[in-house]
Amino acid sequence: MSALADHMGPGITTVCRAWVLRRVDGRLYGFTDHDRPLTVDGVPCVASSGMAAGALQRATGLSVDNSEAVGALSHDAITEADLRAGKWDDASVTTYLVNWAAPDAFEVLFRGTLGEASWGEGAFSVELRSLSEALNMVQGRVYQARCDAVLGDGRCRRDLSDEIFTVDVLVDAVEDNRVLHLPVLDLYAPKWFERGLVTVLDGASEGASGRVKTDRVKDGMRRVELWSALRDGIEPGNRIRLQAGCDKTHGTCRFKFDNLLNFRGFPNIPGEDWLMAYPTSTSVNDGGKL
Repeated sequence: MSALADHMGPGITTVCRAWVLRRVDGRLYGFTDHDRPLTVDGVPCVASSGMAAGALQRATGLSVDNSEAVGALSHDAITEADLRAGKWDDASVTTYLVNWAAPDAFEVLFRGTLGEASWGEGAFSVELRSLSEALNMVQGRVYQARCDAVLGDGRCRRDLSDEIFTVDVLVDAVEDNRVLHLPVLDLYAPKWFERGLVTVLDGASEGASGRVKTDRVKDGMRRVELWSALRDGIEPGNRIRLQAGCDKTHGTCRFKFDNLLNFRGFPNIPGEDWLMAYPTSTSVNDGGKL
């Protein structure tokens, strides 16, 4: 039996809950519903944080356990601005049951990630998703003419650190947190960053990113439009990083990225027109191509 089980055996206990959250940017936060701070599993946990959690829904097999965490928005812990900016999206979370009189005695109740969040009137609520949530992802490959790798990943293998594929630039003007006006950047042809990635390097939205919808040059200015607005906003003077875009075609992989050996599509696969082809009395039916 564990130390916590031995402690709970007599029926008189000194237990509390603790939560350890790690954001995708690597920042680590600990919380507890005890009235004093604790160090649990090596992580300092803040007391009186307002964090609370509902009962975990558990099931046998591989069905997804789920629960909900709620708490108070505060300036130095979980803020509305960070939630709106998406900084807590997909953060990992571990829930503990702890003997607060001897914090080394604990049991892990839940491991997973944060899901959909809502907030308002000084409080927030966020869904907890278990590790089995990953089993809902589509597995396997799709046979298609275009490449199915993500630009720069382990299957694509294209190093994007080269200046021709990645550039840092200051924003001149912004429309609706979605349309960015930038210097012309003569080294890069129009549409070079289309389908690429914009990452904010400083300001209120530091760390936020968005996908590029269009990349045009007009009237001495480069106009980059995102598919969706950055939730925490962006201002003139903020520094961003632009990454070249890929339309997943055979030609782009060869001529733009010089990466044809790692192309993951099937450019010669027959299309729908070929599947619909059939012989007719007016065509030459000699056993050759229809």
